[in-house]
Amino acid sequence: MWKRMWQSSNGNHEETAEGQLHSATSGRVPALVEPEENIARPTALALTKKDHAPALLTDFEQIYQGGAVKPPRLSYGVLKVAEMLNSPHLAGMPPDAKRRALLMALDAGGAKIEDILQDAIVRQRLINDYEEARQRDLQNFEAAMLEQNRAIQSEMERITAQYMARIQANLDEVARAQDNLRVWQKRKQQEAQRIGDAAACCVPETGASGAAPSSLSVVLERAASAGGR
Repeated sequence: MWKRMWQSSNGNHEETAEGQLHSATSGRVPALVEPEENIARPTALALTKKDHAPALLTDFEQIYQGGAVKPPRLSYGVLKVAEMLNSPHLAGMPPDAKRRALLMALDAGGAKIEDILQDAIVRQRLINDYEEARQRDLQNFEAAMLEQNRAIQSEMERITAQYMARIQANLDEVARAQDNLRVWQKRKQQEAQRIGDAAACCVPETGASGAAPSSLSVVLERAASAGGR
């Protein structure tokens, strides 16, 4: 009988403990992960014209015509001379012979060497100016990207600090829960000892030692032995 009472009492205790555990875990445990909207979103960085990679013209004629100073309109400009120099009719000729043939053709066409050289100077200046302008654009683009990278790094560090604070808060919550359980377990041991001591007074002592029982199960076993006799 005492054993059945002990088993029944122990089973009810387990069911009650399970019910309490279920109720404790059903909405009363503090949430360890806060809503995502509590974390600030990265600040949008507005792009400006200088934040885009500079475009490069591949058609040199557009560069020539887009310059502040236009090349002179000549029947035989420096580009025409370059075309003639690469003509298949002059291919294979020695450099000096090729030069003479070219000058002969220009003279026959009424071209002036001064105009050709002036055209060469203007076009060379235009492509040099274009290169310098694109170099400045590239420097501005690089500076803008570095500034954006600094802003992104600062934003990332700020958000990382927020998440690290949340992680630490979660760890603190777990530590508090562990401390609370340890305190409760100590009180539980004291309560179990108090129950065992009270129950031991209700049954006769057995054995020569007369030692106090260590748990309620020992008390119940002692009571069962005493009842059997």
